[in-house]
Amino acid sequence: MKAIALLTALLCVLLAGCSLRGKPAKAAIVPAAPKPVFTPVPLPPPPPPLSIPQTRVELPKPQPMDSAALETESAPPEPPPAAAAPARSRRATPAASQPATPPAPVSAPAPEPRETVQEIVSPAESKRLQDQAQTRRREVAQILEQLGRRRVSSAQQNVANSIRSFLALSEEAEKRSDMRQADAFAERAQILAKELQSGK
Repeated sequence: MKAIALLTALLCVLLAGCSLRGKPAKAAIVPAAPKPVFTPVPLPPPPPPLSIPQTRVELPKPQPMDSAALETESAPPEPPPAAAAPARSRRATPAASQPATPPAPVSAPAPEPRETVQEIVSPAESKRLQDQAQTRRREVAQILEQLGRRRVSSAQQNVANSIRSFLALSEEAEKRSDMRQADAFAERAQILAKELQSGK
């Protein structure tokens, strides 16, 4: 048994020695990656110009003209007006300088009068608006009276004139029985008068 164990150990040593002495396996040589070659991308051509200069002008062929196209129709002469005044010279004698009587003007037919459209307001509302407009006009008149006692600038005088015109419009609207309009004009006059009083 010892002999078999020795023989086995010897064979292992011999086989191991053969494999150690054998040629080493060649490492696979990997070729180097080739360097990428840069090829420039060509740029697109520039756009054509918006207008192309005309270096060569070609005119159309001359066309024959019909002589009848050049002839013009003669209009019949207008008869002279019946009451044509003789041409006046710059130095006219007193007898000749009398003005000719102008022709009678042709009057156009008169347009039919339109009815004024007015809002229908109840009598109670109309009375309320009338009272309100009158109260506002009295207040504005008092403010204008106070301002009349002191010196005012030209700009303030212009505002005062505007206030007076609104007061007049308010009174005219009241005469036409348009109380809503009368109150609106009085209100505008009141607003301007208060601004003028406060010095704005």
